Amino acid sequence: MQQDGPLSVQDAMTLLWARFLPHMQERVLVLERASLALLHESFAPAECAEGVAAAHKLAGVLGSFGLSEGTLLAREAEGLFSDAARPDPAASARVSEIASRLRLMIAEWR
Repeated sequence: MQQDGPLSVQDAMTLLWARFLPHMQERVLVLERASLALLHESFAPAECAEGVAAAHKLAGVLGSFGLSEGTLLAREAEGLFSDAARPDPAASARVSEIASRLRLMIAEWR
């Protein structure tokens, strides 16, 4: 992507995407791991707290790249983790579904 002049907005966004991609992928993994905490009797509030943080960060970064659906899904996951006080198989299944959708969105960006 060598240019003589300034980068286009699209080129700049592509460079930023490449920079943030590993972080986004790791945060999706955190959502997947934290969703298991919602499923099992070995409920770990710390894992849910990690899920809240990962979902919150994903909501922000995905919105910055125009993935408003991803922002909404990440916010939903954040709420599911925030509301968790005990194992909840329904919430676990929903977070797992959200993580899968986010993974696909991230893979298919532009």
